[in-house]
Amino acid sequence: MTRDEVRQIVVKIIAEIAPDEDAGKIQDDQPLRDQMGLDSMDFLDIVMTLKKEHKITVPEADYPQLATMTSTVDYLLPKFA
Repeated sequence: MTRDEVRQIVVKIIAEIAPDEDAGKIQDDQPLRDQMGLDSMDFLDIVMTLKKEHKITVPEADYPQLATMTSTVDYLLPKFA
């Protein structure tokens, strides 16, 4: 899977969780929570969707690695391999 494909998966998940936000305008190096108005429950929904739909478990200790789109893709890319 490519970086772009992983990014598209994350954008799709965010768009489902925060439908009032424009997920297509996510800036890769800005905090996702700030850009998309995500609260802690939204963030947990993202993590749970990754587990449910893609069988990817993100331990709580790794949550900081999902801060920006760039860091999220960097973290998830090897897990999709």
